[in-house]
Amino acid sequence: MAIHLVYPHAPRISTPDAIGFQLARRLTALDDVVLHEWDDLGAIRPRPGDVLLGHPHPSPWTVFRRSARRAGWRRVVAMFPYTHGDALQCAYADPVVRDVDAVLAITGRHWFRRIEEGPYRHWRPRMRHLDLAVDRVDFPRVKGAFAPPGRRRFLYVGHQAHYKNVPYLSAIARAAAGPRMSFVGSGPEIPGLERLGPRDFSTVEGRETVSGHDFLLTVGHADANPTTILEAMAWGLVPVCTRQSGYEDEPGVPNVPLGDLPGALAVIGRLQGAPAAELEALRAAHGRRLAERYHWDRFAADVTAVLGEEGRAPLLEEDPATERLLRRNARRDAVSPWKLRNLRRLVKTNLWRRMAGRGEERLPRAPPGGVTTTSEPPGR
Repeated sequence: MAIHLVYPHAPRISTPDAIGFQLARRLTALDDVVLHEWDDLGAIRPRPGDVLLGHPHPSPWTVFRRSARRAGWRRVVAMFPYTHGDALQCAYADPVVRDVDAVLAITGRHWFRRIEEGPYRHWRPRMRHLDLAVDRVDFPRVKGAFAPPGRRRFLYVGHQAHYKNVPYLSAIARAAAGPRMSFVGSGPEIPGLERLGPRDFSTVEGRETVSGHDFLLTVGHADANPTTILEAMAWGLVPVCTRQSGYEDEPGVPNVPLGDLPGALAVIGRLQGAPAAELEALRAAHGRRLAERYHWDRFAADVTAVLGEEGRAPLLEEDPATERLLRRNARRDAVSPWKLRNLRRLVKTNLWRRMAGRGEERLPRAPPGGVTTTSEPPGR
């Protein structure tokens, strides 16, 4: 028997690779683990007792989707970031959900509480909530004392996809009086933010960049639950986000309102002038949450619990209009295989892997007490 894990899994500290890397090593406590890239074009032939777990790719010709349609699996579980803040991001997964026993929705509390409000409400009987995690060895405390009121700095880390709502972030930065805001990541300039460029947070230079800031700010309108929120907690910054970034009613994480510039500025201004003791109390809450909830052992335990379930709940009825909407949006998706450039890239990547002799990787079942629970990324 084996667990076939289809997920990015390079030994990096950043997601999505960190998810596959950290989870795979913990799953060896259960069985052999066979690793597959999520954009492989092959199909797995299950043996008796095998489990299929992973992230479906938008292309119908890829390994998870082709394999999920095969008979003989003991359990088939999809695992991917989920939001219904727009009807675009998860549209590709609608046909896949019909072929799986359960869906592990990597998402924040905000979105999971409101599944019935979105176009994926028919998935609800098969969905299980899966919070993200962070390894505090990879993201150590780097922030010391907070800067004095009026001199505190805000940091944005990430890309500029539409759901990150960068125009709103720019509006906040330009309208905020006093606080300096920085941007770490690739892409064009964001007006109002100082562009610092990409950073590798496993390096001293990357961590020094972080330590010069006090808050992390992200204002997505359809963001499942960015890992940067947890990374900021571990670094010692105070994360600030919209509820539509997944985190609401989260101890130590102030929310700014979406689409309300005066309201957002009021929150930013209050934090800029808050007593240091108030910020330290927020940071103490972060430490408790990281220890109690947002770690990879808990993440793996939640996945393991779903792998151990039995049966397949029937989906709710999907109205024809929603089905047409999701099918149309799947074709519009930025990584849709129906766009010729994406299909060419997919084929080219698979040809390169074959030429390089790279294929599935098998991790043998760990002996009792022998599971590796911390990462050792390159350069450590």
